[in-house]
Amino acid sequence: MKKNEAETQLGSLHVVGAAIVSDAGACLAALRGPGMSSAGKWEFPGGKVEPREARRTALAREIREELGIEIEVGSLLGRGEAQGANRTIVLDVFLASIRGGTLTLHEHADICWLRADELENVDWADADRPLLPALEQVLRQASERRTPVPPVP
Repeated sequence: MKKNEAETQLGSLHVVGAAIVSDAGACLAALRGPGMSSAGKWEFPGGKVEPREARRTALAREIREELGIEIEVGSLLGRGEAQGANRTIVLDVFLASIRGGTLTLHEHADICWLRADELENVDWADADRPLLPALEQVLRQASERRTPVPPVP
């Protein structure tokens, strides 16, 4: 039996997230809304991979649905895992950049742009937290280019 790409093993859920990085060295973080699991935690926005859907395609679709923007999905930043209520969450986070659209919150309660030295200022979801050291390195490199952070509505 062929496994759905969203299911890595029994009791696991495979999801994807976007570390949307500006040229100024800031990353978009999203606050999980009241109707979501782990409400009140910050995360890399994204979601489930549908059956027979490629991870990068799923990520672009999820960001369009959740935030109303088009992204260019880049390289894999890393993988985080966390134990949920009844399953293990396996999160693959890809670097991404905004290519169009207007940031609009459809599921999240809030968003913010965080620089490398601000990553620990928010309460991250457990699966996202292991990616912070790798993200910090990326943000420090991007900040050296000194391009302004995109405006947040």
